[in-house]
Amino acid sequence: MNDDDLRAIAAARGIERTWQDVGGQWHEVALDTLRAIIAALGADDAALTKPNLITADAGCDITFTGRPGLYRLQYENGAIEDRIAEQWPHNLVRLPPINVPGYHRLINDDRSITIAVAPPRCWTIEDALAASSGSQKAWGLAAQIYALHRPGDGGIGDFAALAHLAHHAGHEGAAALALSPVHAAFSAEPGKFSPYSPSSRVLLNGLYGVTNPAAPTPAEAASLIDWPASTLHRLAQLRRQYETLLQDHQARSAFADYRRARGDALQRHAIFEAIHAAYGAIGWRDWPAALHDPAGPAVAAFAADHEAEIGFHAFLQFHAEAGLQAAQESARNAGMAIGLITDLAVGTDHGGSDSWGRPGEMLAGLSIGAPPDFFNPRGQDWGLTNFSPQGMVSQGFAGFIDMLRAALRHAGGVRMDHVMGLARLWVTPIGAGAAHGAYLRYPQTDLLRLVRLESQRHRAIILGEDLGTLPHGFRAALDDAGIAGLRILWFEREGDAGAFVSPHHWTKNAVAMSSTHDLPTIAGWWRGNDLALRALAGHPATEHDEQLRAHDRDLLWQAFCESGAAPASTPAPAPAESDSATDAAIRHITEAQCDLLLLPLEDLLGLAEQPNLPGTIDEHPNWRRRLTAPAEDLLAAPAPAARLAWLAQSRS
Repeated sequence: MNDDDLRAIAAARGIERTWQDVGGQWHEVALDTLRAIIAALGADDAALTKPNLITADAGCDITFTGRPGLYRLQYENGAIEDRIAEQWPHNLVRLPPINVPGYHRLINDDRSITIAVAPPRCWTIEDALAASSGSQKAWGLAAQIYALHRPGDGGIGDFAALAHLAHHAGHEGAAALALSPVHAAFSAEPGKFSPYSPSSRVLLNGLYGVTNPAAPTPAEAASLIDWPASTLHRLAQLRRQYETLLQDHQARSAFADYRRARGDALQRHAIFEAIHAAYGAIGWRDWPAALHDPAGPAVAAFAADHEAEIGFHAFLQFHAEAGLQAAQESARNAGMAIGLITDLAVGTDHGGSDSWGRPGEMLAGLSIGAPPDFFNPRGQDWGLTNFSPQGMVSQGFAGFIDMLRAALRHAGGVRMDHVMGLARLWVTPIGAGAAHGAYLRYPQTDLLRLVRLESQRHRAIILGEDLGTLPHGFRAALDDAGIAGLRILWFEREGDAGAFVSPHHWTKNAVAMSSTHDLPTIAGWWRGNDLALRALAGHPATEHDEQLRAHDRDLLWQAFCESGAAPASTPAPAPAESDSATDAAIRHITEAQCDLLLLPLEDLLGLAEQPNLPGTIDEHPNWRRRLTAPAEDLLAAPAPAARLAWLAQSRS
């Protein structure tokens, strides 16, 4: 194969041959990298020419690969009508518009196709507020579930603590409560506890299932979670609850109904968890080869021999889902217009349940991440896989749809981490290093249509983490779809001087936030804690960085004065006076034009420590910080109570 042929194949497979860095400079992908990515993607799938699911826009003509003639259209509600498909250029046929959104069937003598017809936009924040309170602006909190506290929880937050927080926040006037991801982790490998490196994005983290109150343990009062110890303690409690369920005929019947309703996805995950534990929590690629095929006879035999253990892992999902449902009901019963907003990770662990259970849909041999930039000159390898663009199309987007439905089943919305993944992802051959990668394009039009459709069906809002370099025209596509972006205080700046933009000019159909889980809290930024922590990620702060932060404090305080968040012409507080800065920052972002404001719980409480420090593993206590007081005590303390009162007054 000559170089021109290689480039042509790369283009046909959706591999971008050039990429632009944050400084605007263009780079060409090495031919060896293109060759390796093509090899990892595998052969073209003939099913792509005649997929079993296509997407369309309501009220617009539909074109697809097929033969002209008479088709029978069976609407989702059972109604049937005949349609004529006429010949169209490029070996396509054209069907007249379908005006009703939904999943409909198109049938002729030799083919049956699902047509996912999407509404024009998602269910928006504005829609949710109009349907509930009628207000034009709203606010909510953002919380790390594992950090929440309730008496007797054994050292890890759970859905009961979440319901408790939702109840109290709702009665304070919150419209939403955004969560860290609730995806399934590895119960046999508690050292893998990052919520953004899950085993599955379709199943739940069984550890968040509600346990019966127990006698206090030392772990409960600790400021950092001991994941291995607390996981063993929590699982032991849940096993006792499972044994109790098996003795109750009515509960056992409800559990059996649940298993039937959740079907193959639940069974595959429960089998995965049981095999994972049986083989010493090693990756599935290191299991005996016969167990690599989830539909193979060896897996069926294992399942038959280990039904009790598989039943326990299915119970973890049953129990966790009941807890999540109760938390959403608590939020809505407390008056929240939106309720819970779940978080959708950008990918899953290579050795996880999704990777094993959906082999035809997932990337193999490729890892997703980010290209080189100023802070990461070698690029970023997140150690994750994702759906394969080819696999998605050939499998009728089944995994993607299942993932969306799982995220929205018991929530009023979802935040999509690294939403640019709907358009493209940076992929590198495993072991090659993150700098030796390329952007792989995804079927953006199809994915946005499916997001719009599922959003409206669930009456749930969609937030997109749109920070960083976006593909050309992508933000406009998000706006057109009704997907709300994030406007973060630290990044709302303009001009060569880096002045902070007035919150009155922040985007309306967006979510205002003071910070995120990967960024410093208000108090941490004001004190300069994040600069001190940079050394842990290999980027020690310099004297210039310290001087720049001092300058930025003055610029931010000036913005506070101009927005009315701080008294005019007052000097900026000293770095140690972070409570004053936190109060001013919260008052500042309440003035944002954005439809929704989400305040991280860490900023409501004035904490200086951020949940995660990107670029570190063990150097920083990522995903381990623990709140040691229940929700009512946290929110009733003088400083948080005053900030809640300000939020309720300013955003009502």
